[in-house]
Parts: sequence; structure tokens; C-alpha cells
Amino acid sequence: MAREISLRDVKDLVGQEVGVSDWITVDQTMIDTFADATQDHQFIHVDPVRAKAESPFGGTIAHGFLTLSLLSAMNYNALPTIREQLLGLNYGFDKIRFGSPVRAGKRVRGHFTLTDMRLRGASMMMTTYDITVEIEEERKPALTATWTTIVQFDPKDRPDDA
Repeated sequence: MAREISLRDVKDLVGQEVGVSDWITVDQTMIDTFADATQDHQFIHVDPVRAKAESPFGGTIAHGFLTLSLLSAMNYNALPTIREQLLGLNYGFDKIRFGSPVRAGKRVRGHFTLTDMRLRGASMMMTTYDITVEIEEERKPALTATWTTIVQFDPKDRPDDA
């Protein structure tokens, strides 16, 4: 996949996997930092001894929302840059499912399939991706989601044929 594409190229990518991110290690430090940021200190996330003894996971697991928040980094790493883009915005999710817990120390990566693109107004394009976050060496994904983003561009760059 090209690392930079034109707005005109986006419509031709609908229906294709357009990027796979590099692996990200979700270690205990990352989990603890996220727990501090969100004030979610449930033992299954932050207490390895107790989580090993009392949870079905054999140790600590990442917060589902931590895995979800990694989509931003995965997006920047995996998706091609749109040459005319001035800025990108998160529009939201239509569906999020947490399929399997991410155990501390595991690696995850995102697979992005472009399912839709629509031009809106003179200077905005909405893109929708189906995303799967894979856990290394595991059968079930950590999460699946449908994510809509907005690409802002200069109106003079609006493709007429998109």
C-alpha cells in the first residue's frame, strides 16, 4: 500500500484492507498508566498477584478501553496519508465488541478495511473502517469495531468524480 494517496484514490479502496499496523506491546506499565488516567484501578488490571489468584485470566488484563484507545496509534501507523488532508477528526463508532481480553505482555495490531467513503459539503470526506485488533498467537481478536472518521481538506482539492 502506498504511504501517501490522493483524495481521488480513496474511493477505489472501498472494500479493501488498506492497512495493518505494527505490533504494540501492552505491558503492565501501559495498563497501570491507563488505570491512573481513567481512575479504573480494578484488580484485574493493576494487581498481578491478585489477578493471577482470583481471575480466570491467569494474570492482569488490559482495559477494553485501553485497547480501543490504541486504535489512534494503529491508524497513524497503518493507514496511508491523504495528500490533501488538512486534519482528521474522530466522528465515532457504530459498533464495538471486545472479543478477548489482552493479557499483560501481549502484542496487538490493527487491521483496517475501508467500507465506505462519502464526500460531505465542499471540504469534508467521511470514511468508515471495519477494524479488527488481533492478539498475537491468539485465535479470537481483542476487539472489532466500525469506526467513522472525517478528513478535512481545502475545497479547491475536492474531487469531482468521487
